[in-house]
Amino acid sequence: MAGAAGLDDGERDALNDLLAARAQMALSLGFHIVFAEIGIAMPLLMVLAEWRWRRSGDPVYLQLARRWAKGTAILFAVGAVSGTVLSFELGLLWPSFMRLAGPVIGIPFALEGFAFFTEAIFLGVYLYGWERVSPRAHLMAGLIVALSGAASALFVVMVNAWMNTPAGITIEAGRVTAVDPIAGMLNPSAFQQVVHMLLAAYASTGLAVAGIHAFVLLRRRGMDPSGPRDPFHRHALMLALTIAIPSALLQPISGDMSARAVARWQPAKLAAMEALPDTRRGAPLHVGGIEIPRGLSLLAFRDADAEVTGLSAFPADERPPVAPVFVAFQVMVILGALMALVCGWAATVMARGRQIAERPRLLAALAVLTPAGFIATEAGWTVTEVGRQPWVIGGILRTADAVTPMPGLAIPMVVFALVYIGLAAVVASAIASLVGETA
Repeated sequence: MAGAAGLDDGERDALNDLLAARAQMALSLGFHIVFAEIGIAMPLLMVLAEWRWRRSGDPVYLQLARRWAKGTAILFAVGAVSGTVLSFELGLLWPSFMRLAGPVIGIPFALEGFAFFTEAIFLGVYLYGWERVSPRAHLMAGLIVALSGAASALFVVMVNAWMNTPAGITIEAGRVTAVDPIAGMLNPSAFQQVVHMLLAAYASTGLAVAGIHAFVLLRRRGMDPSGPRDPFHRHALMLALTIAIPSALLQPISGDMSARAVARWQPAKLAAMEALPDTRRGAPLHVGGIEIPRGLSLLAFRDADAEVTGLSAFPADERPPVAPVFVAFQVMVILGALMALVCGWAATVMARGRQIAERPRLLAALAVLTPAGFIATEAGWTVTEVGRQPWVIGGILRTADAVTPMPGLAIPMVVFALVYIGLAAVVASAIASLVGETA
């Protein structure tokens, strides 16, 4: 941006359109990812609730399964809309990207479409089949919804991983001459990113649901010092923690795997994540303003004296923006650590046979962390996307070369922003009404 003052009017308009296109995609992705995460994890919660009801006969679990199924349906519909918008934006805003990447990403996107339709069909069976199909078939329908949601995430994240570490494509003189879609799907970052995303979805959604019910239990404890006895919120809290605890505890391990992959395949991104200006051995790690000597070298390469490449090793026009990547990485790491600590605390209480609902400090911690997983996810995707800049396909296609030449992109960006704000308000109202029925 520092050189923008020296541009002519046409170049300045092109730069503004590029920024508008990037802002629109960031807004769309930031909105969609929350609903995608919930769409992955909520079906598992509703299936667990139904399974517990069929095993125990406790009507509270049936009430939970039906309530969570309604919430899943609402969020699935919104996620379908925002996902459809994203698919159009890829073609309309980034035609050069689609022209080059299409032969590779077409298969995973097609598979994601099959997973989406499977999820939609069996969600309908689940919602309307309570008295129309056998108990085993109904439970199986819910399980298929949960597996389809996870499969959708798997295929989409494979595409994003390919953008970070492209494989299975040969380009000569700017033209694609050979394509191996399977190699593209199984690119070097695919496994780490898929695992990290799925764990993030289960941890974020599980903690969000647990936090909401913990807040209600805390509020009722204030009304009744002897302690809340509401089985609905107690059961909901424990079921949510069933998926939140293992996911949050495994997430730091997954994050370590992802960081090592970044160190190997995307060194410029790693340098931006740690704001490392120059190449050095024994590079320190920064977490929340605390410097850990040689920590980065040790974590990235399992060698405290390993050399870590700094930003100065890359041409100036190939360096990611440092400030947003560094800050986002710090936010993600700190929130992820807090989530793991609180989940470890909850697991310890449960292992000792104690009731979490009788621990007001733990309930308060869970309530405070209600939005933490989603914030950490947004920060993580900021690291992933901004840290790859200036490339839309790492080392192959620059973002500036992929954007559409169509002018006036600021107008649709503003329109979409208003639409998303309105849609978010509607969704928040609908979900609040579901929660409020038992709060």
